[in-house]
Amino acid sequence: MRSAFGAGFAVPDGYLNTPSIGIPPASVADAVAAGVEQWRSGEASAPGFDPAVAAARAAFAAIVGVAEDAVASGASVSQLVGLVAAGLADGARVLVAEGEFTSVSFPFAAQAGRGVTVTEAPLGELAARAPGYDLVAVSVVQSADGALADLDALRATGVPVLLDATQAAGWLPLRLGWADWVVAAGYKWLLSPRGAAWLAVHPRALERTRPVSANWYAGQDRWQSVYGLPLRLADGARGLDLSPGWLAQIGAAAALPYLASLDAEAVRAHCAGLADRLLAGLGLAPRGSAIVSVECSPGVAERLTAAGVRAAVRAGKTRFGFYLYNTDSDVDRVLSAFE
Repeated sequence: MRSAFGAGFAVPDGYLNTPSIGIPPASVADAVAAGVEQWRSGEASAPGFDPAVAAARAAFAAIVGVAEDAVASGASVSQLVGLVAAGLADGARVLVAEGEFTSVSFPFAAQAGRGVTVTEAPLGELAARAPGYDLVAVSVVQSADGALADLDALRATGVPVLLDATQAAGWLPLRLGWADWVVAAGYKWLLSPRGAAWLAVHPRALERTRPVSANWYAGQDRWQSVYGLPLRLADGARGLDLSPGWLAQIGAAAALPYLASLDAEAVRAHCAGLADRLLAGLGLAPRGSAIVSVECSPGVAERLTAAGVRAAVRAGKTRFGFYLYNTDSDVDRVLSAFE
């Protein structure tokens, strides 16, 4: 068990795969296990999960720097981005980064039948090319290589912006209340079970967000919205809620408040510092990101596996992610495989 940032993590040495799956604190895993026990023993009740949904929603708002009542609760990034894509006008033009994670780009591309077009551009050129587009959709931190979007430049364009914070929220200090939409999944850096995600909607963008997943849980009074018409959704972002994945929300209700309580700058310095130390050891320039991708010469991948390093291959490179529970020993373990 590793102790880090006031929590215990049963994470193995060499685990550098948080960009794929985050390892929860013991307290989060225990909370989910208790939820499973309630379910198994018949002690669970559907309304009893509402406090977990509310707690996770509030903590997500704090982590990304938005108002709590601006946040809708869902299940995945693509499901929530689909609400935005469905609200685009026919013929809308969307700009995305080259190689963007497809949960961001595919929901817009799926609207091609209505004349919606999606154009790719280099990440560093998005702001310059944004004028003339109806929306820019981009990850705050790119999944493939950890590159950071220039948020200040995007904000200055005045073009509507959707930000995917999945690879940023948890390790990178964020204040994203200016963006039209902010989405993130919980199972990576937010240390939650898969099946919980959130979408923050700026008030100016609410009417442009289509409740295509309308359901009883998004009702004005959810426990009086179970049967029958008329449509009676809650006002604001909660009217976009998806009926929750209960166990995922239990985990999120334990994980996100913990993350929101941490010193965000200290977390960033720890995570990006370890990643930059790895780059320095490989003779590469620092990037200030917790995610780095590097090319591996023949034999390195086998030595990484033999050393117990858990990483991922993305876009032809080996991707490493450094989080709360990683230490200098994890960096040394990787560097030894490159010698």
